[in-house]
Amino acid sequence: MRTTAVLSRDPAAPFTVETVDLDAPRDDEILVRIQASGICHTDLVNRVVGRTDRPVLLGHEGAGIVAAVGAAVTAVAPGDHVVLTFRHCGTCPNCATGRPAYCRQSTALNHFGRRADSSPRVTVGGNPVRDGFFGQSSFAGYALATADNTIVVDPASDPAVVASFGCGFQTGAGAVLNVLRPDSGSWLAIYGGGAVGSAALLAARTIPGVRTIVVETAAARRALAGELGADHVLDPSGTDIAGAVREITGGGATHALDTTGIPTVLADAFAALTTGATVVAVGLGSGIPPIDVRDMVLQGKTIRGCLEGDAEPARFIPHLLDLYGRGLLPVDRLVTRFHYADIEAALAAQHAGTVVKPVLTW
Repeated sequence: MRTTAVLSRDPAAPFTVETVDLDAPRDDEILVRIQASGICHTDLVNRVVGRTDRPVLLGHEGAGIVAAVGAAVTAVAPGDHVVLTFRHCGTCPNCATGRPAYCRQSTALNHFGRRADSSPRVTVGGNPVRDGFFGQSSFAGYALATADNTIVVDPASDPAVVASFGCGFQTGAGAVLNVLRPDSGSWLAIYGGGAVGSAALLAARTIPGVRTIVVETAAARRALAGELGADHVLDPSGTDIAGAVREITGGGATHALDTTGIPTVLADAFAALTTGATVVAVGLGSGIPPIDVRDMVLQGKTIRGCLEGDAEPARFIPHLLDLYGRGLLPVDRLVTRFHYADIEAALAAQHAGTVVKPVLTW
């Protein structure tokens, strides 16, 4: 079948809107008519991978309606409304112990994973498109997914809001609810007020008595963090952030989350922790943070990585959707809709900090 897709032919050039051919679903595949696709930093990072293997079809926060299923698919049916998330094998030791984000086949399944026989799912002008991103490549009018990364949701759900539960919102909320688990009286410092950090803030607000600090460079996002209930909002420009956090909290944060992936920011978050506290890092950056090992040892501090909120999507996404449905997790405040053809405007607004979570609509 033919559909419209947003392709990257050159990481230094604008995305292009093109007509592509999509193969029919194989026995284990699910054809989804995409209604909304969240734009995540991970899409942009992976846009530059494989410069000679073009074009690339990204998108890993898709939401839509099942159009058709393969003969072996029983978990979903045509007409189901779904959110697409990351793939996992379901059988390796990590999957078997409830940690599918750390699936031992994750790279093969999610990093432009191919079919077993290497046949193309998507072509343009008869040439293969590099797809299979997070098992969906949902920057398109239709996408092929599988049962392990397809979550059925309420048909009344707004696809533009629920799409980002597949990755960004799941990551931020999961880092707080599944990993850090602050309780009443805790101080949580969040570094970065983008979609992941804002979802983390909203998740923390569902726990009575947790106090929050958001550190963010963009004025518009600082203002939004205040509106969403942050107890303190800090501009890191020209500020000793570690000192400011220690002063506000009376000795240091009990929990911290770094969403930036910037080594110096992670080091600041670590320095601002109180004794025995933990900072979780979710940002896909690079480099080595300047950490004082004596501080780590003598104060028993911890740095911990976290993928996809350490979540089991089949359980956690419905839980988050329940919180959202009850008005306890108002992530709709974070979403700005853009027609898929306006992806460059969406990226510009995201880069400027005037938009938190841009979502393409189809």
